[in-house]
Amino acid sequence: MRFDLYKMKKIFEAASIFLLCSISLPPGDSDEFCGISNSTFLPGETITYKAYYAVGSLYFAGGEAVLNIKKEDLHGNGVYHIVATGKSNSFLDRMFKVRDRYQTYIDTGTLKPYKFIRDIHEGGFKKFQNVDFIKSANTAVTSAGVFNVPPCVQDVLSSIFYARNIDFDKYHEDDKIPFSMFLDDQVYAMYIRYMGKEIIKTRYGLFRAIKFRPLLIRGTIFEGGEKMTVWVSDDANHIPLRVESPVSVGKISADLMQYQNLRYPLTALISRR
Repeated sequence: MRFDLYKMKKIFEAASIFLLCSISLPPGDSDEFCGISNSTFLPGETITYKAYYAVGSLYFAGGEAVLNIKKEDLHGNGVYHIVATGKSNSFLDRMFKVRDRYQTYIDTGTLKPYKFIRDIHEGGFKKFQNVDFIKSANTAVTSAGVFNVPPCVQDVLSSIFYARNIDFDKYHEDDKIPFSMFLDDQVYAMYIRYMGKEIIKTRYGLFRAIKFRPLLIRGTIFEGGEKMTVWVSDDANHIPLRVESPVSVGKISADLMQYQNLRYPLTALISRR
């Protein structure tokens, strides 16, 4: 099969979008969820993922993404400082080097973000964005101006950890869970569709998993709609296990490969590969 640099470029872009956007699926601004408390993670947690592109039985590794959590103080507020880094592998570096870094500072009590920083370097493209969320005014402040946002709006990174605290047992298969997200100076009203529970085989092992599909933002490398599927561990941790989506030719997936310092034992793991 002829090597296609464009497809390989998309592998790593998918690692960032999968793990920093598409699985960032917070509940909406209803009273049931606004200010939900954390019961799933602790400072010190680190999770590593690898992204792959597949056509038929052929797989190509593209990059790696890492999420880690620290507890800090920001302007007198106790926060979880969450950092997500993404990088292309050495093979792809020679043609399309990627070094991305996302940061969010979220309140330890409500899990609402105070600050979001996006610093991406993808080939010759660079972008830096700083967002300050002013909770008392329900605004987000960026270099482009001041934007009104819903009370429980999340950024693309904070929402991953907010979503992990969803009690999926409250939902029925095919239910929609609404959420709002601030991205690139816009508020998006979106949802995820709960698809139930199943056993999934990943590159790490066999897991009991919770399955859902997000409504994607049209205009990314993916089409809009519910074409992406996400699986999280069916235990108290709710860590993302796999994200998968079709592309124009083949599919892209990102799999959990390593974890440290989870709050609870990973009881969703049935067996290692």
